[in-house]
Amino acid sequence: MPPAHTAVAIVPSRDLKASAAFYARLGFQVDSDHGEYLILSDGRGWELHLRAVTGWPAKVGDNPLGLYLYVDDVDAVADRVRDLIIEPGAPHEKPWGCYEFAVSDPDGVLVRIGRALD
Repeated sequence: MPPAHTAVAIVPSRDLKASAAFYARLGFQVDSDHGEYLILSDGRGWELHLRAVTGWPAKVGDNPLGLYLYVDDVDAVADRVRDLIIEPGAPHEKPWGCYEFAVSDPDGVLVRIGRALD
């Protein structure tokens, strides 16, 4: 069977151990460790690559990157990271038609977790 048509983000990380621990709370596991490059997945469709980059971003608050992770059970993921959720009261419905919440990874990458509203 041919591979699915997918896209995978390669996210820079100043501290791979801290980043892997953060993404583990969301449900990822390290599938492949290449020293300065980790491949993570959740076994259900999410995949993410982490690449060691010393000194980037210069200030965590200046990181322009973001990820959107789609999942059916948004509340179950939110329960695992409730202490990290940026917006009080989230997850909730957004005007753009998603039920979601957001967290930031250790390097300031905005990570939204949600699902489209029916």
